[in-house]
Amino acid sequence: YHIEKGIKMDILTIVLIALGLAMDAFAVSVSSGITIKDLKPRHGVKIALFFGGFQALMPILGWLLGIGFKDYIEKYDHWIAFVLLGFIGAKMLKEAMDDDCEYISDPLQNKVLFMLAIATSIDAMAVGVSFAFLKASILSSSLIIGAITCVICFGGVYLGNKCGCVFKKKAEIAGGVVLILIGFKILAEHSGFTTVVLNMFK
Repeated sequence: YHIEKGIKMDILTIVLIALGLAMDAFAVSVSSGITIKDLKPRHGVKIALFFGGFQALMPILGWLLGIGFKDYIEKYDHWIAFVLLGFIGAKMLKEAMDDDCEYISDPLQNKVLFMLAIATSIDAMAVGVSFAFLKASILSSSLIIGAITCVICFGGVYLGNKCGCVFKKKAEIAGGVVLILIGFKILAEHSGFTTVVLNMFK
């Protein structure tokens, strides 16, 4: 279906995007957990808040950037969302195939966490640009993305500490696939393909 003022996004789509974006931070959290010898809950909370906080902030920055150009490129909104999500997803898949299990020397240092949080949230800023063309509340979407990232990263630290890096690549692959599929979903809904398919089964 087509919506003149943007493509409607439901809560499930936003949650799936959040899960996809969180996979990079989850993978780094797993690597962090591997290197922490005497892991305590405060360590997991610190790492989770760094990653979750930046993951919530970056979509807002991207949205502010995209909203300035919305009037000029609104008729291409579905293609922009499709390309951005597809590119990010493909990038995550490539990184999952290329990277070995990397160890972080001191993941609890503020400057290390700051750099890691920025590196893993750049993709979230790109998604924020696409949100400028989609019918979604940027504040609630960002809060959902940040909250989900916090929870997943907290679990990732403990998972890495107990199980090593076996989940790292699988998480990145899953995140990449989810984002690519959402890009196709947005494109299909805008072009009316979804409506045509549903009508075939009526």
